[in-house]
Amino acid sequence: MRGVVIHAPGDIRVQDREDPRILEPTDAVIQLAATCICGSDLWPYRGIEEVSAAAPMGHEYVGTVTEIGADVRTLKPGDFVVGSFWASDNTCEICRAGYQSRCVQAYPMGAIGTQAQFARIPLADGTLVATPGQPDAGLLPSLMAASDVLGTGWFGAVAAQVGPGKTVAVVGDGAVGLLAVLAAHQLGAERIIAMSRHPKRQELARRFGATDIVTERGDDGVAVIKNMTNGLGAHSVVEAVGTQESMMQAVRSTRPGGHMGFVGVSHDVALPGLELFFAEINMLGGPAPVRRFLPELIELIWNRSIDPGQVFDLTLPLEDAAEGYRAMDERRAVKVLLTP
Repeated sequence: MRGVVIHAPGDIRVQDREDPRILEPTDAVIQLAATCICGSDLWPYRGIEEVSAAAPMGHEYVGTVTEIGADVRTLKPGDFVVGSFWASDNTCEICRAGYQSRCVQAYPMGAIGTQAQFARIPLADGTLVATPGQPDAGLLPSLMAASDVLGTGWFGAVAAQVGPGKTVAVVGDGAVGLLAVLAAHQLGAERIIAMSRHPKRQELARRFGATDIVTERGDDGVAVIKNMTNGLGAHSVVEAVGTQESMMQAVRSTRPGGHMGFVGVSHDVALPGLELFFAEINMLGGPAPVRRFLPELIELIWNRSIDPGQVFDLTLPLEDAAEGYRAMDERRAVKVLLTP
């Protein structure tokens, strides 16, 4: 099969890879209908994460089951499925508590690499969710978003305790941040503040339900949020970047007693203990347990209640993946959909 492999920072190649096969009786193999490039894929691409050897890329996927292991019970060949970017058994105590991304058997799909034509899915019964039927082409981008960025934005909003009557601030205008805006709107927030300097992303944020746009960053952004909230800060803040500046901006934008959800992959972030002590905020975050939300998100997408696929503003064939990486790196695209 053909698949995307990173060889060094900035060096993305589409090449022949070994066809996946069943290795464990709990595995399934799927033929991908779509895959995509994630903002977190840019960390190794930019050299911020070390690339020590050639490695497959991608962790988001939707497609059709072609083969199942002997112990797979809930799926059959021909099922169209959406899966989380973490494989999980969905039965252990951690999974049952709703944190499937920290399952005792958790396996990162990025290690398998789903920017490809086919993929092996470990722990298939616990990882994959079948759609009600075969989706039409128009639903593919939104179902694709559910595999990671929609589920991650949704978790950020849930972790921030977004709900009716609340003011929400979202730090980050990538796909996750934009879909946290969508989630906040679906969860009934009264006021949703999107922090963005990019006109195209501001427009999409408004389409998803943002009531206000703040262009300032860092402490300047915090000052604007405080000014908009009678000096108190937002009830709920979602951090969707993962840098020192974005984390501190999110902490400082949250009112005492408020909730902050952090879902940006952290890089070189150090939080000052004394400031956190006196901030007196609730914090929850980490790799999103997308599997917890997939049934609900698939239903909302299937019924066309939400259209998260709008975050994909560039679609390319898999063979042109290198251009997709360049487009996202240069912020010419919010998120790139790849068609195998």
